[in-house]
This record gives sequence, C-alpha cells and structure tokens, in this order.
Amino acid sequence: MNRVWGWKGARRYGVAAILIGGWAIPAGAAELGGDCCADLEERVAELEETTARKGNRKVSLTVSGWVNENVIWWDDSHESNGYVGTNPVEQSRFRFVGEARIASGWSAGYVLEIGAWGGNSSKFHQNSADGSAGANSLLVRKSSWFFENDAYGKLTVGQDSTATYHLLDDADTTMTRNFYDAEGAPDYMQNFFLRRKDGTFIPNGASNLRWSDALRGFNNSTPGDSGRRNVVRYDSPTIKGFTFSTAWGEDDVWDMLLTYTGAYGDFRYTARAGYGHSTDGASTPCQGTAAFPFNALDCEWWGVAGLIQHVPTGLYVYGGYGDQIDDSRGDLVAPGAKNLVDDDDHTWLVQAGIENKWLPLGKTNFFGEYRRDEAGSNVDAAGGIVTQGANVNFWALGAAQNFESAEMTMYLVYQHVDGDVIVGGAQNTPATDLSSFQQVIAGAKINF
Repeated sequence: MNRVWGWKGARRYGVAAILIGGWAIPAGAAELGGDCCADLEERVAELEETTARKGNRKVSLTVSGWVNENVIWWDDSHESNGYVGTNPVEQSRFRFVGEARIASGWSAGYVLEIGAWGGNSSKFHQNSADGSAGANSLLVRKSSWFFENDAYGKLTVGQDSTATYHLLDDADTTMTRNFYDAEGAPDYMQNFFLRRKDGTFIPNGASNLRWSDALRGFNNSTPGDSGRRNVVRYDSPTIKGFTFSTAWGEDDVWDMLLTYTGAYGDFRYTARAGYGHSTDGASTPCQGTAAFPFNALDCEWWGVAGLIQHVPTGLYVYGGYGDQIDDSRGDLVAPGAKNLVDDDDHTWLVQAGIENKWLPLGKTNFFGEYRRDEAGSNVDAAGGIVTQGANVNFWALGAAQNFESAEMTMYLVYQHVDGDVIVGGAQNTPATDLSSFQQVIAGAKINF
C-alpha cells in the first residue's frame, strides 16, 4: 500500500523535525561551548524565585508602595528633643492592585493597601518618643473592588477614599505633596501638649490639652478634608479636563467633588472643589472621637484648592480653603451657654515655591507656606465646653531633592506654630496666649 505525502503529513513531520532540532541545537552548543547556558538558567531561576505569585492568571497583579521615615526635632519653648518615626503625611505602605480586561473598554479589579507604622510621628508628644499609639503596627488603608468602563467611568465598593478625601491636599501636584501638603502642618505636632507662655500645661480633666483639642477638623485637624471610609464611589471619565466624583456609605456619609486639570501656554493648573455631609458620628467625628461619637449628628464640610505653575521656570503657587460646620455642638451644652459655642471651623493656606530639574539627579524644590486656622468650639460628651475657640498660625520653609534613579525624595522642613485659645465655658474668658512650638523635619520617601 502506497502512502500519499499530503499537507497534513508534511505539517506533522515538519513539526517533529523542529522539535528534534530544538533539542539537538542546545545539546550541540553545550558540546562546543561547555556550560554556555548556565548563567542564563541561573538568571531564569532567580527571576522565578522573585516573581510575585498569584492564583488567578486572568488578573494582572501589581505590587507597589513606599517607605517614608523621618527624624523630627521639636522645641515647645520650654522643652526640646528629637524623635524618629514613620512620616504621618504619606505613611509607609504596600499595595496590591489587580486588574482584568472583561471586554473592549471594560475592566474589573481590586485594591488592597496596607499601611505600616514604625513610630507613628503624628502621635509624638512630650512624653512619647516612639508614637506609642499605633506604633509597630499595620493598618488596612484600602480594601475594595472596582468596575470600570472607558466611556462611563469607574465604580468602587469597599474601604476606600471618599470623594472629598484629600480634597485640599491633592491639588498639590509638586513634591511637597509627599511630605508637607495641606494636612502636613498639624500632622506633625497635633498630639503635643499645649503650654502657656509661662511653660505650664493647660489641664483637661485627668490629662492636659493638646494642639488637636484646640484645632478642629475630623481628618488630621484639617477642616474641608474627609477620609477613607466604607463607601460606594463613582468617578466619571475625564471630559475636557473635568472629572466628577461622588461617594456614599456608613450611616450616612455622602460627598462630591469636581476636579479640573489643564494647561495653557507655559502654565499648568489644577483646581478642586467639593462638599460633604454626615450624620454618622462614628465614621465622621466632627466632635468627639470615633470611639465616643457623642456629636456630629449633623456635620458638613466643603473646600476649594488649586495650583498654578509656570513650567519653564518651575515657579508655582498652591493654596486652599476648608470649612467644617457642626450644627449639633450647641445641642449638648446648657441653654445659657449656647452663645459661647462656635459651630464653624475653617482653615486657609498658601504655599509658594519653585520646582525644576536643575541637576541631572532629579527635580529640586524650595518652598514657603503659611496656614491660618480659626477653630470653633470643642464640646465634650457631658456638654462641657473644653475650648470656645482658637486661632493658630503655622509657617514653614522647606526643600526637597528627588533622585530619579532611585525613585527617592529627600526633604527638610522647618515649621513654627503659635496662637491663642479660649479655655473653658465661663463668660467673658480672655484668650490664653500659647508658647510657640517649633519643629525641624528631615526624612526620605523611597518608592518600590
């Protein structure tokens, strides 16, 4: 019986020949060059050992994050010291982001972000050198899934950013966003105890008043900014530079934000405006704390912020205004003391600087900032007036250097804080002038 050599047969034997040749060539090379492929095999094995493994091969996985540690020297005009800890503005963290394409223009994924505290620098005070509250701990910052369409926008569900999270901060698109943004000024010193001019502490029950007791703002003592919460969030696609975001969650918190980014000639700019409202004192402690949400049954906040930069020179101006109104503070106090309660807290800030790449290492930044807080009343759970109000002034000078080859930014900041506060619930109480507070903050943020 004769065989017919057709296309199927030729293809079958051709594949066999290629496979045999594939085995034969490395064997011949090994004979000619000895162990020529050992280095390559060793490198492949090394890459396999260091590759992030994942169970679902249909979802891409990206692992990223940064380490941000600093040294802080402080002086409250009567005592001084230096502490080392994790930067509170942009906490050290690692992040897992997964994403899969469902169809043309459609994708789904998840975000899991874990914060790491060495020493919590936002918890430093005169008696704590390691930020003991939350030190040496992990924090679940984000845990959410998302569903996104190129034309319709993005839906996120889980613990994630509300729409007005970092409302003021994220208008800053320079390097200062990594270490001295809108929340940066109080972040570094809010847990220190207040002192009068004569050096004595100001009593507050069994403890003493802290700067955070005089300042207001439920997210890092900054009125206008919200935080991360368990929410359903929607972000629109960007249309002619505009993006709209809104979120709802907890019981009940909702907010919305409009962002614009653009450029004209030699200038680039960013502008943000947002509003939020909450009737949930646990997630939004405009008054009290999350553990004791005795107030904030009707709290609202809003803010505007923007940055403009001249690209050729690097000169820029960044500023913002934030307001927080807690309509329920007066409900806690006795009727005769309602006239002493101020429901309104606001802050404004302006930062001017220059950021450009003068060195081959990377961009360099020099800046100065002034922030003014006019804080309303602090009322405790029993209806006692802790403070009737406060005026706090921050000013700072700083510099930063980026190293592109290492994805690293080193920074140095000098900060000065002073002001006055009206303590207690007595009529016609004069303001108490506070001892000035100074800090020098030096650190570095390195991305991975």
